[in-house]
Amino acid sequence: MGESKPAQGRSIRSLPLVLAVVAGVMVTAFAGAALLPDGSSGSAAADLTDEFVGAYPATTPATGEVVEVLLQTQIAAIDVVETGATAVWTYNGQVPGPEIRVRLGDTVRATLVNGLPESTTIHWHGVRVPNDMDGVPAVNQEPVEPGEAFVYEFTPTDAGTFWYHSHTRGSEQLERGLYGSLIVEEPEPFGYSQDVTWMIDDWLLEADGRLVEQFRQPHDVTHNGRWGNIVTANARLDTVLRAAPGERIRLRLVNASNARTYAPDFGALDVDVIAVDGMLVGAPFDASGFVLAPGSRIDVDLVVPAADEPAVVFDNFNGEGFAIGSIISEGDPIATSQFPVPTNPAVPDWTGAVDADADHSYVVSLGRAGDGWPQWRFNGDAFPDGEPMALTEGEFNKIQILNDSQVLHPIHLHGQFFKVVTRNGVSVDEDFFRDTVLLMPGETIEIGLVALDAGTWALHCHIQEHADAGMMTTFTVGA
Repeated sequence: MGESKPAQGRSIRSLPLVLAVVAGVMVTAFAGAALLPDGSSGSAAADLTDEFVGAYPATTPATGEVVEVLLQTQIAAIDVVETGATAVWTYNGQVPGPEIRVRLGDTVRATLVNGLPESTTIHWHGVRVPNDMDGVPAVNQEPVEPGEAFVYEFTPTDAGTFWYHSHTRGSEQLERGLYGSLIVEEPEPFGYSQDVTWMIDDWLLEADGRLVEQFRQPHDVTHNGRWGNIVTANARLDTVLRAAPGERIRLRLVNASNARTYAPDFGALDVDVIAVDGMLVGAPFDASGFVLAPGSRIDVDLVVPAADEPAVVFDNFNGEGFAIGSIISEGDPIATSQFPVPTNPAVPDWTGAVDADADHSYVVSLGRAGDGWPQWRFNGDAFPDGEPMALTEGEFNKIQILNDSQVLHPIHLHGQFFKVVTRNGVSVDEDFFRDTVLLMPGETIEIGLVALDAGTWALHCHIQEHADAGMMTTFTVGA
């Protein structure tokens, strides 16, 4: 009945694992950070680079374990609503696709077999993979044609909550169901009694359960993308997490929607965010009001109280009040696991970046293509046009993005994590990294990052209708 269990869907796990010890792995090569005779760095950018050292590893030693995964795209039908089956595009006949769970340091070897009538690819969202494994057509991979196969192989660098999804014609392929979760577990478990994933999605369905198949409509392109009329967790309307009173749960929330933004409301439950976009935060904070943009994830820490009624988790972003899932307390109380809340104390402060000039800047705007079709642009160019932004590996950069439009834009960077430094010129106190950030209408944000992963990467809006209408550009990371 849609219950959440410690292992969601069909988890794929390796055999006994050799634990990788990554504590203390440090970034060792940074440009421009030479010390002056007084012991200080030579520039503000170098100081900000120095602050970053140890924030997260440049590399992670491989354990030698290889987790083999088969992901076959195929057309299937699932029961989303009671009135009729919904035809979907799937990995292995299910939505979400199989949850992949590995330990940090394990190598993922995922074979994509394309059983669809059109080409596709897989992007490993938030995972710092080798550039040629990132799955973006026209950037770092040729599309996988019908009947063909492609092997993705990578060793995740970071533990955390990540996901995989089609990066080809996302406004349709993602909407039809091509997504799944990738959980990279820490070498040593923290002690939660359950570790549960909810992939949140919305669906635009007819009364008989059929998917509305008019994709990439002009209204959706020029506004906030395609929003559905129902919301599910793990493709169910009745997803339930059952736990005994006193159980301490790690709940991972993934926004897999094409365009809908969520603000999960846990009601009276005491819930702390411990990770954003897969990365542990510097200090836990109350989950109330956190905005979960398309592509974003949060991990929350909660203790299930004794209660006679289910605790319903609602979405309160725009007042519609969709139920996401329920938490039911049942059985005899147990002693709550006692351990420190997981954190990353090495998240840099970077307040020194607030008044620094931006190294690069983008303006987001809406225009028209030559055929009159709506077209989204970075600095006046729609993908694939535009000059790639060039970043030097291991150096701090500040990037400014102005939303010169009246709609939302969740901005996602491939291959890198960043911190939001300012919003509309005001310093932002976020003690965590992101790979996706929501840009509000008319808003200007500034982000700071130290790029560690070389190659040519995509930067785009994660509203699929916007990305498919040109709102993507590239940046390069090199020595």
